[in-house]
Amino acid sequence: MLADIDIKIITKGPEKDLAQLYREAGWLTPSESDDLAFLKTVIQNSAVFVGVFYNEKMIGMGRALSDLSSDAYIQDVTVLKAYRGNGIGKKIIQLLIRALKEKHVDWIGLIAEPGTQPFYDKIGFVPLKGYIPLKYEDH
Repeated sequence: MLADIDIKIITKGPEKDLAQLYREAGWLTPSESDDLAFLKTVIQNSAVFVGVFYNEKMIGMGRALSDLSSDAYIQDVTVLKAYRGNGIGKKIIQLLIRALKEKHVDWIGLIAEPGTQPFYDKIGFVPLKGYIPLKYEDH
């Protein structure tokens, strides 16, 4: 199956497939599922966006946010559950890193979901000692 999978950098893609990836990953709530307008810009506004295609259907994705000068953050890496366990996630991350390095980005980070650290350890990511991730919340 891996031989038939196409992993590439894209600047536009199928919104329905993108929505399915976001839903299955738990990043779209039922109320957000009705308004998918933001998905029109997710790909084009990413510094680098990797799409994974099998039989012309997008089955995986990953993206990097960056100024393309120094720092980048990898996020939204997911593969449809039916296709996991085939090394696709690793290939997504590797292509993102390669593309960022080609643009001379020298600091690449991410925030891993609980339980996923062993996956990222194998690719070369290490905990950022002395720092904690923070998120802004309106009060």
